[in-house]
Amino acid sequence: MRLFVSEGAPGSLPVLAAAGRAQGREELLISTVGPEECVVPFLTRPKVPVLQLDSGNYLFSTSAICRYFFLLSGWEQDDLTNQWLEWEATELQPALSAALYYLVVQGKKGEDVLGPVRRALTHIDHSLSRRSCPFLAGETESLADIVLWGALYPLLQDPAYLPEELGALHSWFQTLSSQEPCQRAAETVLKQQGVLALRPYLQKQPLPTSFEGRAVSNEPEEEELATLSEEEIAMAVTAWEKGLGSLPPLRPQQNPVLPVAGERNVLITSALPYVNNVPHLGNIIGCVLSADVFARYSRLRQWNTLYLCGTDEYGTATETKAMEEGLTPQEICDKYHAIHANIYRWFNISFDIFGRTTTPQQTKITQDIFQRLLTRGFVFQDTVEQLRCEHCARFLADRFVEGVCPFCGYEEARGDQCDKCGKLINAIELKKPQCKVCRSCPVVKSSQHLFLDLPKLEKRLEEWLGKTLPGSDWTPNARFIIRSWLRDGLKPRCITRDLKWGTPVPLEGFEDKVFYVWFDATIGYVSITANYTDQWERWWKNPEQVNLYQFMAKDNVPFHGLVFPCSALGAEDNYTLVNHLIATEYLNYEDGKFSKSRGVGVFGDMAQDTGIPADIWRFYLLYIRPEGQDSAFSWTDMLLKNNSELLNNLGNFINRAGMFVSKFFGGCVPEMVLTPDDRRLLAHVTLELQHYHQLLEKVRIREALRSILTISRHGNQYIQVNEPWKRIKGSEADRQRAGTVTGLAVNIAALLSVMLQPYMPTVSATIQAQLQLPAPACSILLTNFLCTLPAGHQIGTVSPLFQKLENDQIESLRQRFGGGQLEESLELKAKAPPKPAVVEAMATAGPQQIQVLTDEVTKQGNIVRELKAQKADKNQVAAEVAKLLDLKKQLALAEGKPLETPKGKKKK
Repeated sequence: MRLFVSEGAPGSLPVLAAAGRAQGREELLISTVGPEECVVPFLTRPKVPVLQLDSGNYLFSTSAICRYFFLLSGWEQDDLTNQWLEWEATELQPALSAALYYLVVQGKKGEDVLGPVRRALTHIDHSLSRRSCPFLAGETESLADIVLWGALYPLLQDPAYLPEELGALHSWFQTLSSQEPCQRAAETVLKQQGVLALRPYLQKQPLPTSFEGRAVSNEPEEEELATLSEEEIAMAVTAWEKGLGSLPPLRPQQNPVLPVAGERNVLITSALPYVNNVPHLGNIIGCVLSADVFARYSRLRQWNTLYLCGTDEYGTATETKAMEEGLTPQEICDKYHAIHANIYRWFNISFDIFGRTTTPQQTKITQDIFQRLLTRGFVFQDTVEQLRCEHCARFLADRFVEGVCPFCGYEEARGDQCDKCGKLINAIELKKPQCKVCRSCPVVKSSQHLFLDLPKLEKRLEEWLGKTLPGSDWTPNARFIIRSWLRDGLKPRCITRDLKWGTPVPLEGFEDKVFYVWFDATIGYVSITANYTDQWERWWKNPEQVNLYQFMAKDNVPFHGLVFPCSALGAEDNYTLVNHLIATEYLNYEDGKFSKSRGVGVFGDMAQDTGIPADIWRFYLLYIRPEGQDSAFSWTDMLLKNNSELLNNLGNFINRAGMFVSKFFGGCVPEMVLTPDDRRLLAHVTLELQHYHQLLEKVRIREALRSILTISRHGNQYIQVNEPWKRIKGSEADRQRAGTVTGLAVNIAALLSVMLQPYMPTVSATIQAQLQLPAPACSILLTNFLCTLPAGHQIGTVSPLFQKLENDQIESLRQRFGGGQLEESLELKAKAPPKPAVVEAMATAGPQQIQVLTDEVTKQGNIVRELKAQKADKNQVAAEVAKLLDLKKQLALAEGKPLETPKGKKKK
């Protein structure tokens, strides 16, 4: 056989990739020819690619050549693949040809290029997501995958044309692009020129049919609806008509929540935030907010759910912070635990338990696990060379040493791990080490320590991972991180430190040491549960009945996916281990990183002072959740998403649907007589609802949020096309049609209120109150779209859900959180009274007085917020703010706290 290909001919990409699969099956000669060369003697025009068979016959269709190679490799044909190939030829290729022509020949960019293919890309993404399969025709790569990949590669190799929100398409494309046959094909055809290699070929093609000239319609996309079968439509209508009667009874409330045999028992943890700092937006989305969405979703599914978190309180960082603030470590923990709890309460995080690690239960359980590991030979003693700061007169914990990474040269590597390359480091390996407290150069000293013998536990860990990972929802980055650790071979890790603030080591000769925080912090989940219920073992020693989901940022993966499992497996006490490890990438701030010291970025205690409601913060953080790659918080983007997706899309639809009921039908849901178009809309909404469920069951939180917005968009289109505000003034038939459209729209709004609950709980509750949605429908979300507001249902008062964010408001916030607030803070600190005077003036107020002051602060805060919202006179606002600051000062003194730095504008 001989395959003729040409550089710069797009059809050559998939055939070369397919040929790579069949390599070795038959002898194949690949010849590169010029685009003008006629290799098929009976064709009058040049045609490439071409496959000349040994029989002398020619194949010169890209799909036919690829099919031949796949058949050689033993692939069996199937109907779904044939459907994809037909779609590629009739739908994808015309759109893709136009996009490539606009990009390469006409030099257009952005939406001009993406516009013609956006619909096709969305179709592929939805198909992949709906089937929950990695490839187009199933679990294994097929002919359809190679043909579509080859067609799309010239465009999608540029990330600008691979929309971030199409996560399933992104994953599919990256998987195929990383395969060796595909990589070789791309190198041969594009020759490192990228899409520009196609210019000679595209310049000879006719001007594509204009996609810009297509009529713009507000109707739901006909092609997507047309893919629904009559059976799917009939099933959707049947489920709709059953209404509230098909809802199961609510699960009885338990206190405490305990596993129930025969039910799905879901245990959810979010990484324990370190107590000595205030969490920023990246910390919040990385663990607690992501876990909260899944916990709320689990409860809507009626799964037996326990969601826990708490502050991680032991270690050098706490000792150092206490020294800085002139407090004891316990006082620092008490202070910052309250700060964390208040922040998460404001963000509406629905913990069942928010505990802490400085408890007797933590000591008891940690020491028990240690003793079991010791008696089974998984702990040994060794001498350790450590860095000691002579200036601070103590050994330095790893995180309080900074230097140059010995592996990648990163200049701000910590003493335990490099944030850039992710490798674990022993502090003494750092080049140019510095004490982070005083910046002096530490010296190396010896000390006797205990080690966890991870190499002895490696085989057990491998066996456990082999059983756990297949079929689980571990995120790809978590799998990669753990596999890279195992590939390099596990090394013994020191589990003790020369500190006072920590869990004591119960071993003779180690009385002056404590457990290293990375060994016992993950045990905190167990001890926090033990403080919640004395039946904690029903959760934590019950792997047969409990599904454990753990949420964190990727830097925490080794401790949850390797260290704690090794400790638990070595303890041989039937501990529940993580089934689904959900790790995010990092959230950056604008063009850089969050930094409390430099005053850059929004931290949890600041968000509530911006005047932007918690649910808006939740929505935007979840919309940009760093799944698969790092993402960045942007003030401009937050404004755009609030004003477009929330105000103009979601809020507009829900408000219109409710207002039509109030204005045209006296607040009473009208009769609905469904037309075939209405029935198709029901089925389409049902399909999107099921897609939402599929995504959240796989913990693809950001993508599931898109399903809510998609349903809302279809609702807006449905109202716009049917114009109930006009029909209500027409004939009897028109008025009936207005009633049906209004009734169906307000039921879609009711469904959206429940789907929104995991993401925006306050907005969800507001919608449900406005619509007077029956209680059972508020607490259960089935996989079918039900009529929960039947004809005759009386709704409440409808009002707008969202407010527009203004450019000047956002610009002011951008400046405030771009580093400027640090200068402001330093300026105010210089004017503040000396700290000792504040401490001496602390009043010994009783609980009642503190509560009265707390209530006064809350009341005054509401007055200030209302005045700001009304854009009242600046002098009036300033007077009320002064009252608020004075009340806060009184409250701080009554609670025995140091006075907070007042917030205000910097004087010029």
